[in-house]
Amino acid sequence: MNTPQKKYLITIIGPTAIGKTALAIKIANYFNCPVLSADSRQFFKEMAIGTAVPSAEELEAAQHYFIQNISIHDTYTVGDFERDAVNLLNDIYKSSDYAVMVGGSGLYIDAVLKGFDDFPDIAPEVREGIITGYKEGGIEYLQQELQKLDPVHYKNVAKENPQRLMRALEVCIGTGKPYSSFLNIKKNSRNFVPIIIGLEAEREQMYSRINKRVDIMVNEGLIAEAKALYPHKDLNALQTVGYRELFSYFDGDITLETALEEIKKNTRRFAKRQMTWFRRNEEVKWFDYTTPASTIIEYIKNKL
Repeated sequence: MNTPQKKYLITIIGPTAIGKTALAIKIANYFNCPVLSADSRQFFKEMAIGTAVPSAEELEAAQHYFIQNISIHDTYTVGDFERDAVNLLNDIYKSSDYAVMVGGSGLYIDAVLKGFDDFPDIAPEVREGIITGYKEGGIEYLQQELQKLDPVHYKNVAKENPQRLMRALEVCIGTGKPYSSFLNIKKNSRNFVPIIIGLEAEREQMYSRINKRVDIMVNEGLIAEAKALYPHKDLNALQTVGYRELFSYFDGDITLETALEEIKKNTRRFAKRQMTWFRRNEEVKWFDYTTPASTIIEYIKNKL
């Protein structure tokens, strides 16, 4: 009896602005396979500059999925992404032994690699009540409520990320149980072997790359993009670095110079949280961001 051919999901992770997209394209071209984006900010078609969506040339260089595929007005959860990505991979593996996944959203990466925790459906009015509380009390309201309802999860959650806080509160209030009680209960089997590549840099190099990227975004029209989205500033999709700070500028709360400095500072903080998340995974093989793609491809070939 012949042994079934293994399928592989080559996954590229690391902090923002480290060079993941360029590497993913080179690997995809070598293995003649498509790229799945697991960057939750790049899902939205109205957000391009501030989320560093791959350029037209990059999108032409390899088949990409989950890039600007939904609207900021759509509801799309990590569970939805897990379902769609796994279904897509099943189709890809009918004709290929390989696929590449790339992104900096650790929760979305983990959902595909390991399966997402099975949360119950929550009534929409619960979410609406939390959003109202956030508008009235700010992020401090979300932090205080979650600390009260689920101190275990509060210790681990990204406390400056309102979306993560609201999602956890939604489960706590909607079910009457702590969000943490639903974690690590149900894991789904996968029909692929993961090979996880991490890109890293010394802190000062990483921060310098982030600062330069923000400057490039501004030159490419970030302020105009944020201005066009300003009427929708309360949507969950727009509660993110690069837009939130500019909305404060449009509100007259801070100067443009301060807003741009805040974007750089908050992006650096975001990168630090990304690395904290990814370093928990002992299966990651880390490479310096300057490592030639050919070296990384050789490592992958030896893992097959």
